[in-house]
Amino acid sequence: MATSKNAQEQLIEKIGSMTVMELSDLVKALEEKFDVSAAMPVAQAAAPMAAEGEGAAKEEEKSEYKVTLKECGPEKIKTIKALRQVTALSLTEAKTAAEEAPTVIAEAAAKEDANKMKETLEAAGAKVELS
Repeated sequence: MATSKNAQEQLIEKIGSMTVMELSDLVKALEEKFDVSAAMPVAQAAAPMAAEGEGAAKEEEKSEYKVTLKECGPEKIKTIKALRQVTALSLTEAKTAAEEAPTVIAEAAAKEDANKMKETLEAAGAKVELS
């Protein structure tokens, strides 16, 4: 086994001293000789990339959210009152926001504030989206 290991080391050393063009030719020759491909199949290549994207999303939790009033809900008056409670909107502005839903209520609200707005508005019957 020592000779096999020595042969591997010699082969690795030889490959390490090759130029890029020589390596390219070597890869092509190996592909032809053994009827294989050095290219990674597309389905296998996409899976690790998708997993990386999910991992990055989990690591980077958003700190600011856009709060959007999607629907006013069945009781518009309760929604208007809730809007005035969670924002600095006047009565007229809150009424307009409720009637013209979907409307952005907050552009960059902190996570805690965004969740509080969402809870308050949903308790009034509105549909809210955080993004």
